[in-house]
Amino acid sequence: MQNKFLFLLVVILTLSSCNEFLVYSDYKPVKEAKWEMGQNVDFQFSELDSTQTYNMFINIRNDDNFAFSNLFLITELEYPSGNTVKDTLEYRMAEPNGEWLGKGMGSIKENKLWFKENIDFPDSGVYKVNISHAMRKNGDVEGLHVLEGITDVGLEIEKAPKL
Repeated sequence: MQNKFLFLLVVILTLSSCNEFLVYSDYKPVKEAKWEMGQNVDFQFSELDSTQTYNMFINIRNDDNFAFSNLFLITELEYPSGNTVKDTLEYRMAEPNGEWLGKGMGSIKENKLWFKENIDFPDSGVYKVNISHAMRKNGDVEGLHVLEGITDVGLEIEKAPKL
């Protein structure tokens, strides 16, 4: 009887944790948690409802080898028409005391970071998102050739709630 109750509880928790707004989710591992400068993490998606607005998120998994409190990213969103929107983004990854932000137990933390809010995708075809890091050490002009501690980069797209 106790096993049935436990099983039922796990099923209920699993189903209730599903995000009904989620329409796209993908993760790409970063080889050996060493993200090289200029190495794009690429995503492609299509077939989104052109009458719906969406929120986009970049998901970052980092371990204790990530030596920074902030993360700078360069993103490119390419529309099927070829038009490209490029952004430089900064995200806070740790508290001033060094405690990691994000969710997770152990040495891996996951951060769900806002990318685009209430965006629509009016064109049919394939959309592309390219993400690269733009990190450098304080005082250095040259960027960091290898960023250690980022284990995975993800992209999520959710339907924006109707107001």
